[in-house]
Amino acid sequence: MQHAPGDKLGPYEIVSLIGTGGMGEVYKAHDARLERDVAIKVSAQQFGIRFEREARAIAALNHSRICQVYDVGPNYLVMEFIEGVPLSGPLPINRAVGQALQICEALEAAHKKDITHRDLKPENILVTDDGIKLLDFGLAKRTVSGRAPASEAVTGDLTVPGLVLGTAAYMSPEQARGEEADGRSDIFSFGLVFYEMLSGKRAFSKKSAIETIAAIMRDEPAPLDSPPAVCAIVNRCLGKAPADRFQTIGEVRAALERLQVTAEHPTVAPPPDAPSIAVLPFANLSPDKENEYFGDGLAEEILNLLSRIPGLKVIARTSAFSIRGRESSLREFAERLNVQTVLEGSVRRAGNRIRVTAQLVNAATGLQLWAERYDRELTHIFDIQDEIGQAIADALKFRLAPGARTPNIEAWQSYLKGVYYQARLTPEGMAKAREFFEHALEVDPNYALPYSGLAGYYYSLAGLGIKPAGDMTPLARSAAEKAIALDPANGQAHSVLGALAASSDYDWGAARSHHRQALAADPVAGSIRHRYAQFYLLPLGRTEDAITQCRLALETDPLSLPLHFCMACCLYTARRYKETIDYARKAIEIDPNFYFMWATMGLAQLHAGLVQDALESLQRAVALAPWFEMGRAYLAAAACEAGDRKAGLDYAQKLAASNRQMTGAALCFGAAGEVDSMFDALHEAWLQRDWNLLFVQSAPFFDPYRADPRYQALLQSMNLPAAAR
Repeated sequence: MQHAPGDKLGPYEIVSLIGTGGMGEVYKAHDARLERDVAIKVSAQQFGIRFEREARAIAALNHSRICQVYDVGPNYLVMEFIEGVPLSGPLPINRAVGQALQICEALEAAHKKDITHRDLKPENILVTDDGIKLLDFGLAKRTVSGRAPASEAVTGDLTVPGLVLGTAAYMSPEQARGEEADGRSDIFSFGLVFYEMLSGKRAFSKKSAIETIAAIMRDEPAPLDSPPAVCAIVNRCLGKAPADRFQTIGEVRAALERLQVTAEHPTVAPPPDAPSIAVLPFANLSPDKENEYFGDGLAEEILNLLSRIPGLKVIARTSAFSIRGRESSLREFAERLNVQTVLEGSVRRAGNRIRVTAQLVNAATGLQLWAERYDRELTHIFDIQDEIGQAIADALKFRLAPGARTPNIEAWQSYLKGVYYQARLTPEGMAKAREFFEHALEVDPNYALPYSGLAGYYYSLAGLGIKPAGDMTPLARSAAEKAIALDPANGQAHSVLGALAASSDYDWGAARSHHRQALAADPVAGSIRHRYAQFYLLPLGRTEDAITQCRLALETDPLSLPLHFCMACCLYTARRYKETIDYARKAIEIDPNFYFMWATMGLAQLHAGLVQDALESLQRAVALAPWFEMGRAYLAAAACEAGDRKAGLDYAQKLAASNRQMTGAALCFGAAGEVDSMFDALHEAWLQRDWNLLFVQSAPFFDPYRADPRYQALLQSMNLPAAAR
């Protein structure tokens, strides 16, 4: 019997019928107690046992890509209400792979809990504004060490050997034969879904279910019109025998990630054994040691040229330049970066004359693949860059894409100096960076890169807590908009605007638009993925997506401390404290002076119960960066948690009196149990558009107060979803 709008099921009021099926109906309903809409799945009487299984299966899972179960009643399930549309194709290759990755994440979470879905099909996969959601675990089977648990012993027609369960067009061969199905059966079904996403057609589509099942067991699907690497993944998923497929969905995810194709980024990256190169900073052999910036800039320009070669893995500047000052051999360093070849060289300047030497080396053997010396006027530096890039492309048998606009020499040199000093991430270095960016624009007002450099400069001052975010935001926005006016495809400028739209306007639609434009660059800089992960995905609770972005960025920038910091933040946000601590310890080995990592490790130690370790780590962070105001707030809050309530309260009052870093003040007030003062400080942080407020959802310090109406009102004012913790 169907229910009508207004009917009650327990405390839930029916709003409308969403759909019907052989096992019952699904309704949209409203829960007045929590003021939220829910989906209620009402079981046909004969499927009550299967509904109990579905409830247990979903309840065992807690993942952003899987529809959550809220409640269970007599013959009905109450689940998360999701606004979305069923998955369909054909999709552009970039979007198809991006969505396939998200499906893999959901299945991987289920398989880790020994849950096999057994009914994966487009109708059970919804596409929402925030990505994929996996539904309907009505046919799911949970196993423990290969056996069904006692609580799910087979009953009646549930798992009778020889019984065919599932949807004909998306079954695995073993399902079609009524045999035992494990996670590899889901992998076959995933292959069928992925095939349809790419082609818009079912891999096996016949006139009847019986003919379709026969084709699944006997035939091969029509070839896909997709890149070979993508086709290879689909074909392996569709192996007739389970042993012929990927053995875990994690292997499928890893294969897709190696493509580096996401919903925002359409570039297919090289496979792990593809040619790869690291461009080291060119040694400065000039008498003037201040010319170090020039060798760095020359190397980076060549690196940027090579990055436009499809199929060539090029290590980013941050990791490649980290060799400076290290005693590692070239071979050891190349192994650490996982590259086959290394370009190294030197620069000597004397007036307007330059001498550049460069050599391409096989890192494993030490053999020289190519070498050249250039004696030219400084005005020919761009020709030298192009010639070196072309020579390397020829040596590695690649085609080099044409370069971008050639700037004024003086403006270019000033821009290089700005990049050189900005990379130091200190107040002194940042101040020098601004001077050089501004000088570059005085010389060449139509040069876009110094504008995006200035945008990053102002953004970093706010992000590092060196200057108030409210003062820096309009300056960063203005510089970024000028960069885009000169170069609409400037990824760094779009990335900064995306971060600003979130942190100062709480406009998540505008933030998403700018981040997508930034991610359309080829290649995508690690800093772009970093901002997307930290200032968009994490505040929205999309932790797994943020981890994916960090993982992709680290593939070509494995020694980047900001990226490792972002990954540690993701783990901390997920409350995976032990993993955060272990990860931070390894990252600190790269540079023991990276204060952000000490702070993150200290927070994880605090919430893992390692109070003394936490205090020591946070003290180290503050000692390394005296300007790091939030670090001091973390330390005061930790001291308060350790029993020194006065320390936390004193620092909170000090921040509140100075009217700066109000999120830090709120954090300390909360640790001290001063709830009203905490919410006053949070409101002031909202008025000031304090960037740290973006992470209010992820800060465990606020966990005890999330049910407070003032907290819910704060989330609403920031256009953030209320996320249960």
